[in-house]
Amino acid sequence: MLETLLPILIFAALGLAAIGAIRRIRLWRQGRPSAVPLLKGLAALPRRYLVDLHHVVARDKMISNTHVATAGGFVAAAVLMILVHGLGLGASERMGPVLGGLLLAASATMFVGSLFVAKRRRHPPARLSRGPWMRLPKSLMAFSLGVFLITLPTVGGLPQDAGSWLLALMLSALLVWGLGEMVFGMTWGGPMKHAFAGALHLAFHRRAERFGGGRSTGLKALNLDDPGAKLGVETPSDFTWNQLLGFDACVQCGRCEAVCPAFAAGQPLNPKKLIQDMVVGMAGGSDAAYAGSPYPGKPVGEHRGDPQGPIVAFEGKALVDAETLWSCTTCRACVEECPMMIEHVDAIVDMRRHLTLEHGNTPNKGAEVLDNLIATDNPGGFDPGSRLHWAADLNLPLMADVKQAEVLLWLGDGAFDMRNQRTLRALVKVLRAAEVEFAVLGVEERDSGDVARRLGDEATFQSLARRNIATLAKYRFQRIVTCDPHSFHVLGNEYGELGGNYEVRHHSTYIAELFEAGRLHFAPWKGGSVTYHDPCYLGRYNGEFEAPRNVLKALGIEVKEMQRSGFRSRCCGGGGGAPITDIPGERRIPDMRMNDVRETGAELVAVGCPQCTAMLEGVVDGPAEVRDIAELVADALVANPHREHPAAGTADSPRRAADKTTAEEVS
Repeated sequence: MLETLLPILIFAALGLAAIGAIRRIRLWRQGRPSAVPLLKGLAALPRRYLVDLHHVVARDKMISNTHVATAGGFVAAAVLMILVHGLGLGASERMGPVLGGLLLAASATMFVGSLFVAKRRRHPPARLSRGPWMRLPKSLMAFSLGVFLITLPTVGGLPQDAGSWLLALMLSALLVWGLGEMVFGMTWGGPMKHAFAGALHLAFHRRAERFGGGRSTGLKALNLDDPGAKLGVETPSDFTWNQLLGFDACVQCGRCEAVCPAFAAGQPLNPKKLIQDMVVGMAGGSDAAYAGSPYPGKPVGEHRGDPQGPIVAFEGKALVDAETLWSCTTCRACVEECPMMIEHVDAIVDMRRHLTLEHGNTPNKGAEVLDNLIATDNPGGFDPGSRLHWAADLNLPLMADVKQAEVLLWLGDGAFDMRNQRTLRALVKVLRAAEVEFAVLGVEERDSGDVARRLGDEATFQSLARRNIATLAKYRFQRIVTCDPHSFHVLGNEYGELGGNYEVRHHSTYIAELFEAGRLHFAPWKGGSVTYHDPCYLGRYNGEFEAPRNVLKALGIEVKEMQRSGFRSRCCGGGGGAPITDIPGERRIPDMRMNDVRETGAELVAVGCPQCTAMLEGVVDGPAEVRDIAELVADALVANPHREHPAAGTADSPRRAADKTTAEEVS
């Protein structure tokens, strides 16, 4: 009986899966076109799956091993099952025992993996979605056990005629259960949907540069010259088709939820729920079936949408409330943690663009900041001519005068902030001590456009960027150095699409290079214990974790690492325009970060970003002093015993300035 039933069951399941796949693909193809090399992507899929994806999954060794056993066992078992039982090769005297043995090994491996899945689901952490996902371990077991038992006769484990009709029916029922979840459900929307969508998502990812050890974090530019183009994303169908595919690949593991600073602060954002809402909108319906953590303070079941309907409604309920989108700090922690490599931040900014450009709906001080950028080229609305008032006594050389320099020092809009002016003065002191030939743009410098772009105002960003690019084109320099990671990121990773390609260094990286070259000398550290806070736009966005630590090590400081450091550093809450939109929550993000500092017992927290400085210093009764790396380096400078020339980088000459302020005089 089994010889008759098995091919029917297997090919019926495959046929239904194919029908489901066509249906699923049609859902994805509702999105806008996206230029993706299909064949090249499919060819790259094995490496992307086995190497890039598992590089992220392997951060949790138990889950990594479990995934290898269950996913690897399933793929092998499914292929071998078709050969052995579907095509009847198990009856071959020569091939049957070999293929049957391999199928037994694959199904046994899968069964072992399913036991670990079951163990994890016994007491699942809060971040894991429940609902249909709770039946997944049983379905994995049913498939693997059913295949194993049915295959035993092909290797002589049981006589070929040992099964009664009743046993045959029982085994068939077990296999049907497993086939239903593992094959049929893979394309019709069950928990295994992520396997089908996830594989294609890796093949057709909108950021192919992320694979093979690459990095891709710059936002994609809008074509503002196309009068027919919609500005941003209003409906689910406004996303590109491979973005919709990426949303459908979500495995609801909740890693993004666990690291999201806004969710931890009790603001109305959960990146996992957001992605699931996009899936609801793509297919049409309500979020009532969602079985994970909701947006803080917002019940599940009150939102609904469809592919052509608005994602955010200004009257009544739609898929998402606007304040959910404005809660994001764009820290990219969700993207870094996602084992399916989904791009949450891209989606959020795409939706913000529509709210800002089409509706002018930027909350709290957002509209004022954008107006300031348009009127004065800086978010604070300060007189552009006052950009260098803080440095009146430093005689900083201007690019307009010297025309070329080794380093263009990009001041950023911290030049208008009294606290950050101390960091800039310290950096000038360091550059002069190292005899760096540098100059500044002065009043020619405009805001980099970072905050405008994150708030969704692509038009203002591109206007600022193009004018900055035109200014920079007038001068010659080897690299740009800045103490602002946001400017560092935008200049280095987002201006290129608009024609501005530069070598950009964060000041911590450049200071580390100067020390390694023997151009800086430090007195031994005599302060207290120190911890270091990784800025999101330096670390997660650009992969620079070691240089700041190397600088602190060169100062003689042994860093007391916070539990969340490096690529898992907690955001300070200052990015993505979050302090401007100021969505209320149950607690403040910088307060949580300073609690992380408190747990280390450190007396000082070293930072490398003006936003981080402002946010952490704003914590009432903070447990540690906050100082920029440049300030620590400037305080530790000692004279270079091999110096032959006076300090560089003054107004008279970038290289020689004997009659101007020396490094020791700048403070």
